[in-house]
Amino acid sequence: MALELIKGNTAVAEAALRAGLEAYFGYPITPQTELLEHLSARMPELNRAFVQAESELGAINMVYGAACTGKRVMSSSSSPGVSLMMEGISYIAGTELPAVIVDVVRGGPGLGNIAPAQGDYNQIVHGGGHGDYHPIVLAPASVQEAVDLLYGFFDIIEKYRAIGILLVDGSLGQMMEPVEMPPMIPLHK
Repeated sequence: MALELIKGNTAVAEAALRAGLEAYFGYPITPQTELLEHLSARMPELNRAFVQAESELGAINMVYGAACTGKRVMSSSSSPGVSLMMEGISYIAGTELPAVIVDVVRGGPGLGNIAPAQGDYNQIVHGGGHGDYHPIVLAPASVQEAVDLLYGFFDIIEKYRAIGILLVDGSLGQMMEPVEMPPMIPLHK
């Protein structure tokens, strides 16, 4: 396959589609909005469900509902949006339903100041929300690695019936790299 120069957020969105994403529910927030924008165009083209929810709370609860039907579902957000999703993520984890959340992390702590912090990392890997669960967390170091990890992520979370979180650095979501995109697989049944 040929390499194509593609922005990180767009590459992640396209990788999810090619991995069999059937339904996406999200709300725009910097620095992940391009992911949502790409899916808003591509999902209807492929006759798949896309909903821009009224908030992060609405989005994660729509993910919960769609996960209950056995569909491959995903949402994406950033630091403060993921904080708002924590209660819904806890419920999904408690019911052992597979769902993918892409957290495109802001440059500082969740409130977005310029000082470096580990707030998103700690929130995600320590099982935020009500706790007592451990999501499967993958943290890519390049756009190609983000594509490769997300492409196989749905199979992993379905096997372990778990929440899967792709923790993407904000700069990785915004940068462009040459990427070899995987093939489109048939929809999961």
